[in-house]
Amino acid sequence: MAVLGILISAALLLGSASAASLGVVYTEGGMVEGKNIWLGLFRSMDVFKGIPFAAPPGRFEKPKPHPGWDGVLKATEFRKRCLQPNLLQTDTRGSEDCLYLNIWVPQGSKVSTGLPVMVWIYGGAFLVGGSQGANFLDNYLYSGEEIADRGNVIVVTLNYRVSTLGFLSSGDSDAPGNYGLWDQHAAIAWVHRNIAAFGGDPNNITIFGESAGGASVNFQILSPMNKGLIKRAISQSGVALCPWAVNRNPRAFAEEVARKVGCPTDKGMVPCLKITDPVALTLAGHLELTGSPSNPVVNNLVIAPVIDGEFLPEDPSRLFHNAADIDYMAGINDMDAHIFTGFDIPSINQPFQDTPVEDVKTLLTALTKPKGEPAALAAIQEYTLGWGADPPQSEVKKTIVAIETDYIFLVPTQTALYLHTNNANTGRTYSYVFSEPSRLPLYPSWMGADHADDLQYVFGKPFTTPLGYWPRHRDVSGYMIAYWTNFAKTGDPNNGDSKVPVTWPAFTSAGHQFLEINSKMNQDYVKQKLRTRFVYYWTSTFMSFPTVLDSK
Repeated sequence: MAVLGILISAALLLGSASAASLGVVYTEGGMVEGKNIWLGLFRSMDVFKGIPFAAPPGRFEKPKPHPGWDGVLKATEFRKRCLQPNLLQTDTRGSEDCLYLNIWVPQGSKVSTGLPVMVWIYGGAFLVGGSQGANFLDNYLYSGEEIADRGNVIVVTLNYRVSTLGFLSSGDSDAPGNYGLWDQHAAIAWVHRNIAAFGGDPNNITIFGESAGGASVNFQILSPMNKGLIKRAISQSGVALCPWAVNRNPRAFAEEVARKVGCPTDKGMVPCLKITDPVALTLAGHLELTGSPSNPVVNNLVIAPVIDGEFLPEDPSRLFHNAADIDYMAGINDMDAHIFTGFDIPSINQPFQDTPVEDVKTLLTALTKPKGEPAALAAIQEYTLGWGADPPQSEVKKTIVAIETDYIFLVPTQTALYLHTNNANTGRTYSYVFSEPSRLPLYPSWMGADHADDLQYVFGKPFTTPLGYWPRHRDVSGYMIAYWTNFAKTGDPNNGDSKVPVTWPAFTSAGHQFLEINSKMNQDYVKQKLRTRFVYYWTSTFMSFPTVLDSK
């Protein structure tokens, strides 16, 4: 036994000694040094936290290049988030000096070179979020370690400005908006220029993100600003066509913020806002997150990108030609809007409280308001078809979640997939639905995957914290990391270094194929025509009604 112990110790020492490390890396701003984490025999991870990709930003200005630094920058700690409200919107956290990124580089016995690069853009309604994600006992949600190690790719996570400082727009050249999108672009461009020094392939960059981050990914591939920088993209639960993704009347929000902080709403508004306390500005961008059937929360998400004539030259639906050579994967969670419907109609989560059928009609009337009563009646008929005279409560509640999931996520995502495949040259298109049931307790028995439920699996949390998960959760996490990293390598989620459970066919405008992802996957989970009837209602029937009310 003693000899065995000595041999094991020797092997471990040999492994840690033999796993390569980058050491000090030369970047355009200066030298950086991260930490090397030993993972196993001939396996380690170089981790760099808090590398500046731009200078501290000016108020309502595009990011500028970082002036650089002397000596070696110790890149070992996450930097602060960009200034934002706390979750209750009663105080703020973060800093205006926030344009930093983090890099995870997997190493074997030799220093890695030419690795595919995956750049993560976080969600948070363009209001909150940070490059490291939520933290529990130093276990950060957006740690790239599991993806990088299991998929043999470099993972980058970045900060971008959110809330008022990231997205307020005066609707003119004084403060055109989209500062958060410009920050993302600056980080992607920095990665393109510098990632070779970390062992990455600058010509194989995949951007991926969720919710507002998924919409941001879509904006980045549609913008002419990123030409030649991005090879592939993955949008999880969010695209540029979502009803919350573009603010079409930004001036109203800017004037509301100005009034709250005591600034004028005329020509002097932007100069005044630029010298106003940033904490006051951030708190003035308060979003109303209590909804009702007649005023759903989605209609109140006014902090968002704008069509500024530069980053977004025109409506996103007309910019898909810019992504013609970019491989694109997009999908949703099967009950993505459950979190929203819980605010709008709380009774859906109360097992002993009925949800009135009238709430379904009120909600659809609110969502179809721009087209008036005929559109509402058509929608009500569409969603209650097959109910019968006395539908069970579970059916009523599930229908409400389906209505908002269709409107907020599913239909816009399907539309983006159609536009991508119809405009594609070399770019391939893939569609998915994630349906692993939510792990949160107290949820209804009929519950599927809620908004953001996919994140823990993509980032490998069932492996990082195995005691918190069942084996099936490790299965689905392994599947997602395999599909995502194969796609980043080859543009085909089936082909790469990682084995996948089911062959995922490309989405085409003729076949409409998609993959349903969960722990029970087999060939039966390759499907076609995702909720076609409802996609047709929102994209064709609804649009055919004359507009009676400007929605924003």
